[in-house]
Amino acid sequence: MSEQSSALKAAPQSGSASSGQSTGDDFVRIVDVVKRFDETVAVKGVNLSVRKGELFALLGSSGCGKSTLLRMLAGLESVTEGQILIDGEDLASMPPYRRPVNMMFQSYALFPHMSVESNVAFGLKQEGVKGGELKDRVHNALQLVQMAQYAKRKPHQLSGGQQQRVALARSLVKRPKLLLLDEPMSALDKQIRQRTQIELVNILDQVGVTCIMVTHDQEEAMTMANRIAVMSEGRIVQLGTPHEVYEYPNSRFSAQFIGSTNLFDGNVVEDEPDHIFIESPELPVRLYVSHGITGPLGMPVTISVRPERIALTRKPPEGAFNWGRGKVTNIAYMGGYSLYHVMLESGKTVVANVTSLALGEIDSPTLDDEVYVRWSAQAGVVLTS
Repeated sequence: MSEQSSALKAAPQSGSASSGQSTGDDFVRIVDVVKRFDETVAVKGVNLSVRKGELFALLGSSGCGKSTLLRMLAGLESVTEGQILIDGEDLASMPPYRRPVNMMFQSYALFPHMSVESNVAFGLKQEGVKGGELKDRVHNALQLVQMAQYAKRKPHQLSGGQQQRVALARSLVKRPKLLLLDEPMSALDKQIRQRTQIELVNILDQVGVTCIMVTHDQEEAMTMANRIAVMSEGRIVQLGTPHEVYEYPNSRFSAQFIGSTNLFDGNVVEDEPDHIFIESPELPVRLYVSHGITGPLGMPVTISVRPERIALTRKPPEGAFNWGRGKVTNIAYMGGYSLYHVMLESGKTVVANVTSLALGEIDSPTLDDEVYVRWSAQAGVVLTS
């Protein structure tokens, strides 16, 4: 580990398990938390645990309650009901300035009249840190984010990505137990954002700080987080690793919010431990999924199939399930792949993500060409809500 990151490690943990200190998987615990603003309930009975050293993402659209939850962790909003604990300590009666938490705001909130090093030093000076210790900690923080050479510049002399690094250094220099990031990439353009996501993950990994970030950007959450909580209307609707949330959505909302998907509605006509058949008016053949659901026959369900799991062919597929015939209505060229919109005979539009290599094998269909879409029994996920 580098000297800089070692110097910025979170403050030593105190207390013991017997005194209520959290251990292992529940370094941060949010227990039955509710937040009301007059008649509006912004957060509705949220329960969540975040592990020590984890980078955790709260993901959802505007107004879902994710930022309110972050602000309650920071102490910028009070908790109406429930508990928030960090390392076993209840934060209810702890003012924001005493919490072992630091927050990096969406706007970065740098002081425009101060130099980079003065911005980073500000919080330490407020805590009474002086002399050589102040100088060393500020230098180490700037070294960590590769901004030491810009120490004398003012914020307006920096790019958006550089300002973000300064804001991160200012947050980390105080050695918080918990770092909160509010839409950390929203002020950056796409190309810089993609590069900075990986850099930020590497910096946080070096320091070893526990981090909770809020974002509405699915790609950002998938790229950066160890685990994701998908929020909607003040509740957590799904929790898991990026792979789990993407590959195994638990509802129509999660399937549509995380990435894009094709949804087929139908009714269960056969349900066995190792497979399920669904009849759908949207397809000329049955849907077949390679696992059962233990539900009654006739139950309405939805099958989610991701665009990258769908293949295009010019010849009728073999087999009596998981295919449809239609015409190409739109093609979006994305470089290494193309998104084909195919309107089936039922009027249903299916989107297929087709690689350039696969397109070459089927002589690149064009608009109004008749094609078939097909997918495997493993591609579909059964949704009951």
